[in-house]
Amino acid sequence: MLACTDGQESARARVGKTGRRYGGVFNINESAELPGLFPQTLTKLAAHRIASQIYEGLVRFDGVDLSIKPALATSWEVDPTGTIYTFKLRKGVRFHDDPCFPDGEGREVTAEDVVLCFTALCTPGENSTLSWLFQDLVVGASSRINAVDAGQDPPPVKGLQVTDDGDVRITLTAPSASFLQVLAHQGCWVYPHEMVSHYGADVDWNPVGTGPFKRRSIKPGTSLILERHQQYWDVDEHGDQLPFLDAVRYTFEKDKGRELEGFEQGRITMISEVPLEGTDALADFEKGEHIVQTAAGMSVQFYGFARHMVPFADVRVRRAFAMAIDRKMLVDSVLHGLAMVAEHGVVPPGFEEYPYDSIPSISYDPEQARSLLAEAGFPDGDGLPTVFLQVNNDGFGYVRVAGEVQTMLEKVLGVRAVITVLPADQHYDKVERARSQFWREGWVADHPSPENFLALFYGRNAPADTTIPSYLNSTRYRNEAFDAYFSKAQSTADVQERMQLLARAERQLMEDMVVVPLYHERMIRVLQPWVRDLPINGMDFIQLRTAWLDRATN
Repeated sequence: MLACTDGQESARARVGKTGRRYGGVFNINESAELPGLFPQTLTKLAAHRIASQIYEGLVRFDGVDLSIKPALATSWEVDPTGTIYTFKLRKGVRFHDDPCFPDGEGREVTAEDVVLCFTALCTPGENSTLSWLFQDLVVGASSRINAVDAGQDPPPVKGLQVTDDGDVRITLTAPSASFLQVLAHQGCWVYPHEMVSHYGADVDWNPVGTGPFKRRSIKPGTSLILERHQQYWDVDEHGDQLPFLDAVRYTFEKDKGRELEGFEQGRITMISEVPLEGTDALADFEKGEHIVQTAAGMSVQFYGFARHMVPFADVRVRRAFAMAIDRKMLVDSVLHGLAMVAEHGVVPPGFEEYPYDSIPSISYDPEQARSLLAEAGFPDGDGLPTVFLQVNNDGFGYVRVAGEVQTMLEKVLGVRAVITVLPADQHYDKVERARSQFWREGWVADHPSPENFLALFYGRNAPADTTIPSYLNSTRYRNEAFDAYFSKAQSTADVQERMQLLARAERQLMEDMVVVPLYHERMIRVLQPWVRDLPINGMDFIQLRTAWLDRATN
């Protein structure tokens, strides 16, 4: 049991310098599957929203504009070549108290902890699926990754060092405009080695970090409670100790309708991803006292093609399918305007200097779609085998969108499409093992850069062994021109030149029609009237470190 509930005064509640109130419990429901909370295998947004309250890295994203802010590092220096970064660690930061430590008391974070975590990141396996973050970026990372993949003893990562002054030094293979953003990624969060050795296979559900909240109890699939980290190092801009909340309580009700009901009754403090059947309620919230937040999402939803399977080996068929889908109708009628049509490829709008207009748009053109299908040998769909469209059942309108696409393909092309709806874990397992023919996929930015979206199609991010699951590049796209543009962009410091290179890569991607970009979701969040200082951003990162509950309004 918790000592207080949402909006109720706790026994130790107090008021900060500017009237911000301490205490209270923030209640959240996460309807998506939660596979675990270990940083270096964390790939699902729901898990990120929880784990980001527990773990921290050298730097973090600002909760409003996503700029880079210091976290475990107080500052950093870059040498004149732009390849050597030296990070000065914050003194006195302690890991959460936890039984993994000999005396149960969290110890101070050291530079060795950072290097150990980053080395583990470069050791692909059950505890690291995000090694691509440092591959080709940090000196020696690729050598270690390749050795592990080949079953050889992995060498140390030469570009990761602890200095004589106890700082962290990282050497890059070339200058990188996005390196600090990469360091804010969850794969670069810092944890104690004692956590891994103590909990072993159960490390996913026994998180130990330095963040504003620490684990109190976890019942996977049922409930999860985080409590205030009393020794947290940070303060707000007025010098008040963070965090303000006593605890954060998560439930895992999969029925979004029941989640909405819980919010309307005041049992849930915040909802995101309002269900389609709740759009009328959303309109009521906007008229009432509830706080409705929106942001242009740094995300994309698309359908992928298995290019090694009939009929999608022919680019004309892929292009015909793309031109047969009326994406504006999907956004306006199915999603009720809670998204934007993906007009120019997979990169969402909002990145300055990115030449969106140079990316050819995909138009809804039934006549041209039928012509292309006929050229490919399937006039009016004759001879075209049944197509199986696979979607997961836990997202915003995924099944309804698939139903409309099914109708469009039959009406425009004469295609018989069968929809397969799977739980998220089964869906992604089939996709990553190249066992799906035509499937839904989406991406929410790990860091705010076009590069983060185009990395989904970089050849180096697909294993050469086709029996190995391909998490990042699930389409297993390999194109010499795309890879050359993308690779050169990674080592180009000039922003405008870098953006031009990335756009050339995306043009190649769209020429090959590897995927059909559908839409970019709008981030929508509804808060109870008594919630304060919880900003929204395009990556849907939730930073509860500064949030507080104004019980005077409850």
